[in-house]
Amino acid sequence: MGGSKENRHTPGVEHWSLAVKDGKPLEKEWRTEIPIPRGGPHRACVVVDDRLFVIGGQEGDFMAKPGSPIFKCSRRNEVVYGDVYMLDKEMKWKVLPPMPKPNSHIEFSWVIVNNSIIITGGTTEKHPVTKRMILVGEVFQFKLDSMEWSVIGKLPYRIKTTIAGFWDGWLYFTSGQRDRGPDNPQPRKVVGDMWRTKLSL
Repeated sequence: MGGSKENRHTPGVEHWSLAVKDGKPLEKEWRTEIPIPRGGPHRACVVVDDRLFVIGGQEGDFMAKPGSPIFKCSRRNEVVYGDVYMLDKEMKWKVLPPMPKPNSHIEFSWVIVNNSIIITGGTTEKHPVTKRMILVGEVFQFKLDSMEWSVIGKLPYRIKTTIAGFWDGWLYFTSGQRDRGPDNPQPRKVVGDMWRTKLSL
């Protein structure tokens, strides 16, 4: 869903679907669906009870430098946002309350627990002076019954593009790119650690 155009910078609002059953496609071609209200990559796309939720993301990204022998990229202006949209059973997009802060790089950082969407980490707006990327260390909860956001905890460190999971009462996250330390929210090294905590909602 969405993402960016071929140049990696221009937001894409396209949306396609393909019917699948038991891991096998039921259709020979993808169907074009109603466009997303706001395009961009690095967002969470979650399906719950025949409703599609599109959460966070950004507009803009690194662009490849034409002809670079080492495939070097150049940075462009990026706008991180916390917008939330829901595609309902009538195939109409609805605007829902935004996240507590703009958040991107959360494609795989979510789980569904007891009628809530839980999101771990991400990236938020850049530092206003240095323009450096700032990572997120909060754990967010979106209640599907009341459509309300809250912050329910903090991770051991800030991290983006992490993978979240939930099993037997435990919330897990693993991998991603973590911060430079407690006092520096900029991204540094890619990690393969796995952490877990009890989660009861």
